[in-house]
Amino acid sequence: MEPIRLPSEEEISATYDQGKEAVMALFFATFHKLAERLQALEDQLAKNSRNSSKPPSSDGLKKKPTKRGLRKPSGKKSGGQPGHEGHTLKAVADPDRVQVHRVKRCQQCQASLEQVEASGMEKRQVFDLPVVRLEVTEHQAEIKTCPQCLTANKAEFPIGVTQPVQYGAEIKAQAVYFNQYHHIPLERTCEILDELYDSPFSEGTLVESCEQVAEAVTPVDEQAKEYLIHTEEVVHLDETGGRVEGKLRWMHVSSTHTLTHLEMHDRRGRLAHDDIGILPERTGKVMHDGYRSYEQYPHAQHALCNAHHLRELIFIHENYQQPWAEDMLKLLLEIKQAVECAQQDQLAALSPDQIGDFENRYSKLVGQGLEANPPDPPVPRKRGRVKQSPAKNLVDHLH
Repeated sequence: MEPIRLPSEEEISATYDQGKEAVMALFFATFHKLAERLQALEDQLAKNSRNSSKPPSSDGLKKKPTKRGLRKPSGKKSGGQPGHEGHTLKAVADPDRVQVHRVKRCQQCQASLEQVEASGMEKRQVFDLPVVRLEVTEHQAEIKTCPQCLTANKAEFPIGVTQPVQYGAEIKAQAVYFNQYHHIPLERTCEILDELYDSPFSEGTLVESCEQVAEAVTPVDEQAKEYLIHTEEVVHLDETGGRVEGKLRWMHVSSTHTLTHLEMHDRRGRLAHDDIGILPERTGKVMHDGYRSYEQYPHAQHALCNAHHLRELIFIHENYQQPWAEDMLKLLLEIKQAVECAQQDQLAALSPDQIGDFENRYSKLVGQGLEANPPDPPVPRKRGRVKQSPAKNLVDHLH
């Protein structure tokens, strides 16, 4: 955000000499700049994970509890609900180990019962982990000298056994699982392995293991990208920033209900999409938040994410007090509920009357939004896209 340059004393004096109209023009020009900056700062402070695309982690402890959310409270208590089938432990017919606890003396008279046969047995089963420790396998390759030609012959070691001392595939797979899937940092992953298995796993070994797995899954990754390019399913696109070795990088996600492709890139926009190679080749449906880089691929069938629209409508209603935004939010939720009911009834689509009613109400609310946010007059000597208010940007998206 560039600083606002206020008129200098010389400029004010020169404007005063030009008369009242010049003074008024300078005043209102400066006033509008300050008002726009104040509105932008207030918008920035008002945004949180409920009314914008900001992550919940950015809300902080100082944020007040939200007034309302998109999800309605169910009124149910936490925990299992009446009629819910539980998943408690069930006794097994063949336990791994049986411990018999014998009755040695009578609790009443202290007579010895060691020679008395038991008349019954009460059973209780405990499910627990056995003591886990690393199992060391020593591979010994025979060396034999041929008595005929005196050639030394050595047996082959199994594939992957290349070092005098090394970790096996199982513990390395578990280390990668902790670090990559559960996002446990390198140091803590090594600490977990050391404490669980008394194994001083190093960060260097963990990084090398991750690289080996990455190389092994490359063919699967390429097949996933091909599927996301050609599938008839809607492919959802998004990106989120994060620090990697102190540098801002972007994690790009392309996903359906059954498959997700993640790829880290230095850039957020078109250069990243071109390098990843999914969006440039896709002609089917894609859904995203409307970030401008997606617009550069017109061959795909674009749809905008209503979850983002709902958060933005909350923001416009609460911070700009525009009634159309709340009505549009209610309409979108009503449409969503109607679609879910139709799916439950195994219907392929909404009825023509429902679709017509929703379209008419939607168009009417967009018209109200356009009327409440007329376009600003063009500003001379400025290049590029004209800066608009969040309300104007949103209604243009919905138009």
